[in-house]
Amino acid sequence: MTQKEKILAKFANHLKKLREEKGLSIRELAIRSNLEYSQVQRIEKGKVNIAFTTLLALADGLDIVSIELLNYK
Repeated sequence: MTQKEKILAKFANHLKKLREEKGLSIRELAIRSNLEYSQVQRIEKGKVNIAFTTLLALADGLDIVSIELLNYK
């Protein structure tokens, strides 16, 4: 596994944990974030290197500040 893949996997796990703590399904998070379901699903699987605007949309959907998404190490 490359360093990039490790980073994406850690972020994916963190996003999933935050989503589950909020009691949201992937579909619910996608709707709240105004993102496609499949995009959120791929992010949670560590398959996508997301844009900054997507990070902000996810934070909005989770009703958290964006820094919480980046605090995954």
